[in-house]
Amino acid sequence: MISPLRLFAPLILFAVVVTLLEALSQSGIAPRYLLPPPSEVWATLRGDAREYLRAATITLTEAGLGLLLSFLVGNGLAILMSVSRWLSAALQPYAVFFQTVPLIAIAPLLVIWFGYGIPTVVVAAFIVSVFPVIVNTLAGCRAVEPALRDLFRLYGASRFQTLTKLTLPHAIPNMVTGLRIAAGLAMIGAIVGEFIAGGGLGGLIDAARTQQRLDKVFAAVLLASLAGVLMVGLVNLSARVFVGRWREPGTD
Repeated sequence: MISPLRLFAPLILFAVVVTLLEALSQSGIAPRYLLPPPSEVWATLRGDAREYLRAATITLTEAGLGLLLSFLVGNGLAILMSVSRWLSAALQPYAVFFQTVPLIAIAPLLVIWFGYGIPTVVVAAFIVSVFPVIVNTLAGCRAVEPALRDLFRLYGASRFQTLTKLTLPHAIPNMVTGLRIAAGLAMIGAIVGEFIAGGGLGGLIDAARTQQRLDKVFAAVLLASLAGVLMVGLVNLSARVFVGRWREPGTD
């Protein structure tokens, strides 16, 4: 059960920040063309609600597909790296590449390869979010106690049985942790991809920037943040429903 403090503290802080921003903008301390008041941002959201909701749906779909791809590919690579030292040595540099590559620099290449639209954005979300999935799942697979592996070997378990009955169940909490981190990153990757490929909230932000409509920029950024929170919340809910019997490392 969520305590009242955890429930209301973020809401109170949000109300204080909104009130402060409104006062700064309305009083003229912060110029409206640099910091539009929250009331103006809210009016923009209400006036163009259908457009913003459609864009948010597109971005959520693209980020969700990128996250799903990261989950499948990342876990697959991590499992392969956990069972073979040769594969681990061969694949590790490429895993690091996905973490260090500047997405904004290769985004034009993605457009050339995949065209404008959803495929490019999904690939961008995948590139940004796959690394934490690989790292966390691999750490979980390698954290199995040697004594347990020896016990499975003593009872004649095959490598496949050891993987499915020991290694993977032990790694599930780490998989969930990696997926939680990747969820937020997938949203970031999708927004950046949309800056180049167009569409979604990223496309709205870019168009509003060229028009110098900061109220629209803030409205789209607010929706993007809420969409990211929604994605992480869905991952947390899925973890509670499907893998609740496995406790994550470091939790009470």
